[in-house]
Amino acid sequence: MAIPRLRDYQGPALFSYGFRPFFLFGAVYAGAIILVWLPAFYGYLKLGTTFASRDWHVHEMLFGYVAAVIAGFLLTAIPNWTGRLPLQGKPLILLFSVWGAGRIAVNASAWIGWLPAALIDIAFLALLAAAAAREIVAGKKWDNVKIVAIISLLAASNIAFHIEAHVFGLAEYATRASIALVITLVGLIGGRIIPSFTRNWLAKRGSGRMPTAFGRFDLVTVGFSALVLAGWVVRPASPIIGVLLAVCGCLHIVRLARWAGYRTFSDRLVLVLHLAYAFMPVGYILAALSAFDIIAPSAGIHAWTGGVIGTMTLAVMTRATLGHTGWQLEASPTTQAIYAAVVIATLARVCAVVEPRHMEVLLAVAGTAWAIAFLGFAVSYGPALCSRRK
Repeated sequence: MAIPRLRDYQGPALFSYGFRPFFLFGAVYAGAIILVWLPAFYGYLKLGTTFASRDWHVHEMLFGYVAAVIAGFLLTAIPNWTGRLPLQGKPLILLFSVWGAGRIAVNASAWIGWLPAALIDIAFLALLAAAAAREIVAGKKWDNVKIVAIISLLAASNIAFHIEAHVFGLAEYATRASIALVITLVGLIGGRIIPSFTRNWLAKRGSGRMPTAFGRFDLVTVGFSALVLAGWVVRPASPIIGVLLAVCGCLHIVRLARWAGYRTFSDRLVLVLHLAYAFMPVGYILAALSAFDIIAPSAGIHAWTGGVIGTMTLAVMTRATLGHTGWQLEASPTTQAIYAAVVIATLARVCAVVEPRHMEVLLAVAGTAWAIAFLGFAVSYGPALCSRRK
């Protein structure tokens, strides 16, 4: 649906709609912090944060980058749901500034203290939840109140992350809880947009098998997976949880097969959505193997975070930017290179766990490819995000 254009906005185009600043600077941040993470991981760089280096990496990817993408998506979608004016101008600048302040605070927490940094960082998701609630209530779209609940849960997991990291040194439980929450969100939203976009594209090409729409099987899969992930958060090494994770992987394979992705090869904008979701069952199966101590836990975690979250968010950002800035909905060679880079990054990072003898080289490949994907998005889509609609 087109974004409502009910207000004569005269300010910078970057702050005319929510997706513009959050997609652009979220991508810049995702690409930049991986270039900082690698030398920090090897001990060549000391970070200015109170987080352990691993926790900093996890937190800033989830509550820095992913939170920015969620904000951009919701601030663009909510006006379509409610029919109300989009957040733009000074209110959007304020919200974006709070996100930026959170990034500065977390990266400078060694100097300002963990609690002030946590309070500044936590404010962003709290304000986003409040803004979403205000619009949904004002528009009387009560079916969408669950979105506010999801943002609130994400905010709560961020609070837990800060507290656990401060008290215990590492945020083990909060890390898994945050990943589980985002993966569940992708499973829920992806199960609606992937078959929908696929059906729309295939319908223009005549007869043939169509994707199965979101239904009871999807609800059961997402709900069962959420329960199993809750168990994984608490006891990731439990054999029972391992078996249930494997069952989830099989359910998501069936789910993906129902969407007729094999028919979308000629449209990379649609195909990449299926490719991103293909990492969902891979992550479950690798997590199941780790529960039986066959493989390290980080293999499944990076299949989810890099493959599902990283690839899916890039797919959504490219598609939304093209559609809402008036450009043709097709994947240019540059866009396809961005997709290839994030997939290579994910595969290299998972392989670094499987083949620890080659970890150093594989981590370098993963980090470089990741930076190319996200900084490449910022460079190639930045002009469209900063300019008026065509």
